[in-house]
Amino acid sequence: MGQTALKTILVVDDDEDIGESIVDALSEEGYNIIHVDNEERALSLLDKKRVDLVITAIKSPEIDGMRLLSIAKERYPETGVIMVANSENIELTIRAIKAGATDLQIKPINIEKLKISVGEALKDRIILADSIENPHPLDSKYGLMGFVGNSEKMQKVYETIIRVAPAMTTVLITGETGTGKNLVARAIHHNSPRKDKPFVELSCAALPETIMESELFGHERGAFTSAVKQKKGRFELANGGTLFLNEISDISPYTQVKLLRVLEDKEFERVGGIETISVDVRLIAATNKNLEKAIEDGKFREDLYYRLRGVTIELPPLRQRKEDIPLLVETFIKQSAKLNNVKVKGITDQAMQFLIEYDWPGNVRELKNCIEGMAIMAKGLILGVNDLPKYIRRSGDDKWQVNIHVGMSVRDAERELIAETLRYTNNNKALAAKILNMGLRTLFRKVKEYDIN
Repeated sequence: MGQTALKTILVVDDDEDIGESIVDALSEEGYNIIHVDNEERALSLLDKKRVDLVITAIKSPEIDGMRLLSIAKERYPETGVIMVANSENIELTIRAIKAGATDLQIKPINIEKLKISVGEALKDRIILADSIENPHPLDSKYGLMGFVGNSEKMQKVYETIIRVAPAMTTVLITGETGTGKNLVARAIHHNSPRKDKPFVELSCAALPETIMESELFGHERGAFTSAVKQKKGRFELANGGTLFLNEISDISPYTQVKLLRVLEDKEFERVGGIETISVDVRLIAATNKNLEKAIEDGKFREDLYYRLRGVTIELPPLRQRKEDIPLLVETFIKQSAKLNNVKVKGITDQAMQFLIEYDWPGNVRELKNCIEGMAIMAKGLILGVNDLPKYIRRSGDDKWQVNIHVGMSVRDAERELIAETLRYTNNNKALAAKILNMGLRTLFRKVKEYDIN
């Protein structure tokens, strides 16, 4: 959806005077305006026509704005919804904000403020629609296979990958289990001059020393009891390409010495052999452990550590980039629908809120497995709170509370909700906007308007 295209706005209000004033004002701004006076006609139109923005009464005899908001968010997540409320509808107003309303306007309508709100909402919808249609926005530019996420922390990871990929230097990837260290290694290889050469991977976790040595360097026939024929090791198989050693911290001190020699001299002998074999291999190593602590404990060679960390890429845990969770969830839903032949199409805002608040100790891998299981077992087209695993629902039992009460003005209530959400997210505005289901530009504008520190 390009920014220059004519935007369609659906106005849903049974107050003829207010509806016509909104239609007249926004038509003058060049928008395509459709006005209906009841909820059912609005839903019917949304099913038939692409609408960029809905402006609806929050409550009237013919309109249940909250129901319309809920359905619109589930079926058409790229469509923004601005609610129009009477000043006395405090509780409904707060529910609307929490349920995902893009903005809120109070009667009598201030047309100039409405125009600003519409402009901001449409900008936010353009960004969201682009994300939905292109869940891997960096893939086409960088070829970063499998990555999803536009957070600042991940942008730095992408930049480092692109900078280091063309070089020959060794790379050390650190990060918790499930953060995607193997994806980083593959992205480096596939963006390097070696992309048409072999990419060979070996997990060093818990392999006995004799097996590890044979896996890395190969062996000659008769080198040990079960060596009935010659075998090439991973270094030979990766010649000309890239060798990725995962969980490098688990290799034995003896194997560390042999590995250091290959890195320095680019040669080795197979187990049980005397022939020196030369190789041209780029090494990428990964670990979920603290190698500096392993050095202090005498479990890892300091010289090998410095040789491995030509460039270090540290992958953030998912709990430190929660603003990426909605895009990850949507991507995994689409993948699961395709791979497992399920018909799930989306997730409710409330269920998404639980996923955002959960800390994901297993990181992206845990989230992916969770969504796949939910999609397979779901009874409906939209994943809801009841589809969540019990351990995730329990984690949300201690949700934060907002001090909002009957008698507060809508302005004060919204200010309190935004301020408390920013405190909850440690002032991470991108995450706060996701939680509030509010566009980032809208959030910045309201923070300034309400003078929230």
